[in-house]
Amino acid sequence: MKEQITLALTKGSRALVPSLSLLADIGVEPLEDISSSRKLVFPTNQENLRLMILRGMDVATYVEHGIADLGMAGNDVLLEHGGGGYYEPLDLGILKCQVMVAGLADEGVLPPRLRIATKFVNIAKRYYAEKGAQVDIIKLYGAMELAPVTGLAHRIVDIVETGDTLKANGLVPMDFIVDISTRLIVNKISLKTRFAELQPLIEALEKATS
Repeated sequence: MKEQITLALTKGSRALVPSLSLLADIGVEPLEDISSSRKLVFPTNQENLRLMILRGMDVATYVEHGIADLGMAGNDVLLEHGGGGYYEPLDLGILKCQVMVAGLADEGVLPPRLRIATKFVNIAKRYYAEKGAQVDIIKLYGAMELAPVTGLAHRIVDIVETGDTLKANGLVPMDFIVDISTRLIVNKISLKTRFAELQPLIEALEKATS
């Protein structure tokens, strides 16, 4: 029996639900309820395909190293990961949002060298380097909006969808950095050695999202 194709998905209902819905559209469904299980690997109704449920950044790492043949992850994760070893053939068009700079609506006069709070350290560094601006990056993992409010940082770089959370904390979006959506990534070696197995799945996803 041939080794199964492994497709890595991003855990958490916000990412997982639309990913599973897209897979259902092309006839792929897990044989167990992922949301009620602590397992990380799940068989599907396609005998040759299994799903692996991982943190977003880990999706890119597992695909890069060939443990997973394919993965679905936001391009914010891919830009932050910065690794090679995989192709990015499809924009799946789900979980659309933006990475933006935001700050206090009444921030007043700021110093020449800003403190920027973000979990997207590499994206922020590249953005400010391209602007020729020297900043100090403070890595945070959550509650980003508190950083300007408490004085920890002058501004933040974060995901913005509706802007409601920013507004509720007295912040406003300021500078656009990049559009974000979920992308399909494919391990380079897998695509060469298992092309005949992977291509039908890639083509089905392309058709479902076009």
